[in-house]
Amino acid sequence: MNFLRHIPFLKAVFLYSITAFGGAQGHFAIMMKTFVGKRKDVTEQELLEYNAFCQLLPGASSTQIITLIGYKRGRLPLAIATLLLWILPASAIMSFFSFAIGYFEETRIKNDFFKFIQPMAVGFLAFATFRAYTLLANNKVARFIMVLTMITTYYLFKTPWVFPGVILLGGIITNFTEKAKKIPVEPRPIKWGNIVIFFLIFIIAGIFSELSRKNEWTERKALNLFENTYRFGSLVFGGGDVLMPMMYEQYVIRPSTERVQEKNQNVLKIPKSEFLTGAGLVRAIPGPTFSFAAFVGGEALKPDGRGMQLLGCIIGAFGIFLPSALLVLFFFPVWNNLKKYAGIYRSLKGINAAVVGIMAASTVYLMKDISFFEHNEETAISFLNVGVIAGTFIILTFTKLPAPVITLLCLLLGWIF
Repeated sequence: MNFLRHIPFLKAVFLYSITAFGGAQGHFAIMMKTFVGKRKDVTEQELLEYNAFCQLLPGASSTQIITLIGYKRGRLPLAIATLLLWILPASAIMSFFSFAIGYFEETRIKNDFFKFIQPMAVGFLAFATFRAYTLLANNKVARFIMVLTMITTYYLFKTPWVFPGVILLGGIITNFTEKAKKIPVEPRPIKWGNIVIFFLIFIIAGIFSELSRKNEWTERKALNLFENTYRFGSLVFGGGDVLMPMMYEQYVIRPSTERVQEKNQNVLKIPKSEFLTGAGLVRAIPGPTFSFAAFVGGEALKPDGRGMQLLGCIIGAFGIFLPSALLVLFFFPVWNNLKKYAGIYRSLKGINAAVVGIMAASTVYLMKDISFFEHNEETAISFLNVGVIAGTFIILTFTKLPAPVITLLCLLLGWIF
């Protein structure tokens, strides 16, 4: 494949990777602006479909979506290049924080430059929700699914199964309410390579991790770390908000239990204060929230020296993102074949409507943590929060200003105020 003709696309991916704040929901909104509105790499309908499809899979959804955009443009080679450009900046930053944790105060980093990043992310998400809503505004059933999904998702936002659950429900509803003729389907062979690799790594990592623990191998901590992160990346639904509690239990709570302390002296463990500091820092940087695994990997192997700490950062990043890539690149061609069947085709409208409902719920949910109209010394900040949300929405809707410029403006605003 000729990568030269894809340089503008890869440049856009890199700029996206260093300016995409706001978690999975904010990332999707910036993708809507960059890869749909500005570059036309995919259509709004395709991006909604990618989002719905990735919500049905475990792993890092925003990582899977950007990988699919690269896959559409240049098949597997460009998908891999896109994936690496997306995950490397955030993983490198979190690896750096693992080494420099003693020199940074979370509150200082979070409250200066980044104080208006969350309102900006809400503005991006409101824009994406509005754009997506226009695709289903004329369909009563789709609007009903969107409202039902929005209410359900808002009240069960931190429940991992709610995202795939409401998407499946939306698909089931329109499968019975929509009419579609049977679509001719050309049978295509399924390429099993990625899913075979996925399960082989899962099984082999588990076996070697257990053997190394029982036999006290020299490499046991590195093997245990890879098995842990690969397992998390394979099983986590719901993004970073679900991943972090699972890691907290694995590396902070479990090692302090009496049973583990008696039987497993070399268990991987991280001090509570450092874990929580890293969890705060990852929300203040651009890129995938799953890059937190790079920080965790470094902290877990820090007691064994700087070399092992660096290895831990690499293992953490590689182990957490690998299953997401293998799963999405295997199941997407299967999904493309399935959606040609009448039943699946009828379900697509409901699936897309459910995704719009999730986006609307996310917009409202993220607003809960933003201060509005507080009548005290923070009144100016409260009004600025409203202004940033409204301003971001207006700029995205009525101008062609690139998303990275909007991010820089919000960072500058945070520095000024």
